[in-house]
Amino acid sequence: MSEDKNKRPIVIKRIKKVAGGHHGGAWKIAYADFVTAMMAFFLLMWLLGSTSKGDLEGISEYFKTPLKVALMGGSGSGDSSSIIKGGGQDLTRSEGQVKSGELDPEKKIINLKAANEERIRNETKQEIEKLKELKSKIEAAIENNKKLKEFKKQILLDLTTEGLRIQIVDEKNRPMFRSGSAQLEDYTRDILREIGLMLNDMPNKVSLSGHTDATAYATAGGRYSNWELSADRANASRRELITGGLVDEKIVRVVGLSSAVLFDKDQPQNPINRRISIIVMNKKAEEAAQQDGGTVQLDAENGDVATTLGASGVPAASPAVTGGAPPTH
Repeated sequence: MSEDKNKRPIVIKRIKKVAGGHHGGAWKIAYADFVTAMMAFFLLMWLLGSTSKGDLEGISEYFKTPLKVALMGGSGSGDSSSIIKGGGQDLTRSEGQVKSGELDPEKKIINLKAANEERIRNETKQEIEKLKELKSKIEAAIENNKKLKEFKKQILLDLTTEGLRIQIVDEKNRPMFRSGSAQLEDYTRDILREIGLMLNDMPNKVSLSGHTDATAYATAGGRYSNWELSADRANASRRELITGGLVDEKIVRVVGLSSAVLFDKDQPQNPINRRISIIVMNKKAEEAAQQDGGTVQLDAENGDVATTLGASGVPAASPAVTGGAPPTH
């Protein structure tokens, strides 16, 4: 009996203990993974929302063709120059309907008046340079032309507010015209024809004015004076310029000024006062010559009427020479 008891099999019971049951820690690991994933998701959303449109397009292009971007470079290609802008409120951004991550383009204010003045200055500078070139060309032509070189002292060139002025003046023993006449001497014709050919190379308009000295000249009855003589000489010069090659349409003004504008004011009877003045006009002078006056806005309360008009209401005289004959009384 005792032997039977000794042969009884030994049974070992192993009890598996679950610590804590539903209060265990396994679920915490899963929750931590979930929170980490959510944080990464919201961080990604925040970064995308703070990224400019250009960077987003670069990132999108990378995922479309990553190998191409990696080889050729660009936004999102992994180079150190590719930086995604950080988040936070952009203090330089205007409030309103502005895309996140993008700045308003810098507003540029254009001063039209200043821009127009700058354009006019540039055009004037270019025009002066062209007139200087024409002046040099005429001076060189005078030196190289035997006919013109002989009369070098009688051809005066200078730049004025109206443009390039070419003056052909009389000398004591070498007048341009027959005495008291509008008939040109032969050498004067040569000078004008040579100049006319050169002036045709410029697009500028031309004005002519005839001048006499202060010696009174009048026919019987006073019907022909220095005014008529200076105008006839200016027209005779115009015809020779055209004969030399100058296009007729380029001439916009031909006037006779008698002795109103003397070259030598100290000696009114000096032969140098007898001259033909040719002006290659600049743009401003052209516009003034082609306009027949204009309107003026007057402000009676500020006294502009008294300034612009005389006491009698007649327009005040202009300081510019009109080229007409003086009034007779």
